[in-house]
Order: sequence, then structure tokens, then C-alpha cells
Amino acid sequence: MDPLQSIARIAASGMTAQTARLRVISENVANAESTGTTPGADPFRRKTISFSELVDRNNGASLVEVGRIGRDQSDFRLDFDPSHPAADENGYVKQSNVDPIIEMANMREASRNYEANMNMFEAGRRMRGQMLDLLK
Repeated sequence: MDPLQSIARIAASGMTAQTARLRVISENVANAESTGTTPGADPFRRKTISFSELVDRNNGASLVEVGRIGRDQSDFRLDFDPSHPAADENGYVKQSNVDPIIEMANMREASRNYEANMNMFEAGRRMRGQMLDLLK
């Protein structure tokens, strides 16, 4: 595989990984306000994503792939609301452990990473076009 194809594969793997990250973040944001449906039931638990390195055997390029999608095991937030149907005997309701501000920061970072990979892909495409023009 030529170096310009490697650029495209590396950029594509990065964009695919950031797409998966954005999907996980959007699920977290969508469920940020969830509560347990009954007393003692757990609400939505924040999802996490990790990446791992994958080496392309054809050219030795380091690619990125989704390693694991897990759950954040941090404590749930407790809100005092004795009138809520999911309140426990002390009047507390378990709220999701999703922090919307952190999720929005993660979303911005994932979007910028996606954009950086897209720019790398476009630069490789321009280089390929310039190479073809030189060969004419």
C-alpha cells in the first residue's frame, strides 16, 4: 500500500472512532435526566468508551479502533424529592451519573478530533491529485 493510501486509512480509522465516541456521548446526554423508575432502581449509568491501537499488517500503519464501551461506576447523584414516585423511604431519588457539562466538553473534543482527521484525509487526497498532475 502506498503512503497516500495509508494516510486515508489512518484518517478513516480516526473518523470512525470519533463517530462511535459521539454516539456514546449523545446517548449519555439523552439520558442525563433519567431517574430510577421505582424506589431502589438504578437510573441510567453513564457510558464510557476507550480506544485501542490496531497495526495494519500491509503497511505497518497504526490505526485506531474502539476498544471497549463500558459503564462509569461512579456514584449516582441523590436529590431530595419525597413526592417523586421513585423516592426511597428517606425521600431521595437517584439521578443519573451523567454530567451534561462534561459530556458537552467531550462532544467538542470528539468533533475537533473528527475534523482533524478529515483535514488529514483531504490533505492526502490533494497530494494524490498533485502527484497525478505531475505524472501527466
